Amino acid sequence: VMCWPSSCCRLSRTRAGGLLNDPRRPSFLPVDENTMSATPRPRYARFERTRLDHQQELVEDYVEEIAQLHRDHGEARASDLAERFGVSAAAVSKVIARLKRDGLAEARPYRGVFLTEKGSELAEKVEARHQLVLSTLLALGVPPHVAEADSEGIEHHCSDATVEAMQRFLEAHDR
Repeated sequence: VMCWPSSCCRLSRTRAGGLLNDPRRPSFLPVDENTMSATPRPRYARFERTRLDHQQELVEDYVEEIAQLHRDHGEARASDLAERFGVSAAAVSKVIARLKRDGLAEARPYRGVFLTEKGSELAEKVEARHQLVLSTLLALGVPPHVAEADSEGIEHHCSDATVEAMQRFLEAHDR
């Protein structure tokens, strides 16, 4: 059973009255299967995942780009990231601090930015998802320049179930 912060440690007193009935719990969070059908979903819950995806989107874009810069140039500098994203050096510094805090990157003065193992794994996952979304859009007949632009946004909002369905679609489409 997952704990939602407001109900943490109070869940054990009753299954029916704890986490599942907390109106602040986003409806997509996993809950014990025995209690799954006991609560109607609040209207706002369908937007909660999108808000969380938007928070993760920037992190995913940065780790993907850092990995790409290392492949292309052997290093990733804050100035390169600022140029690629069209943002200020200060904005890049804030994101790098977040990546460091989350254990996704390491940065040393005058040495550039390096992904940790965790950051590299995330970058690989994001790149694979990006390619899958792009391939799906192209298979659907979306023009390449539009598919590339659209895949940049869509890739961050696909659940694992959607990614698996896209993979099945492409496998069937290639036959």
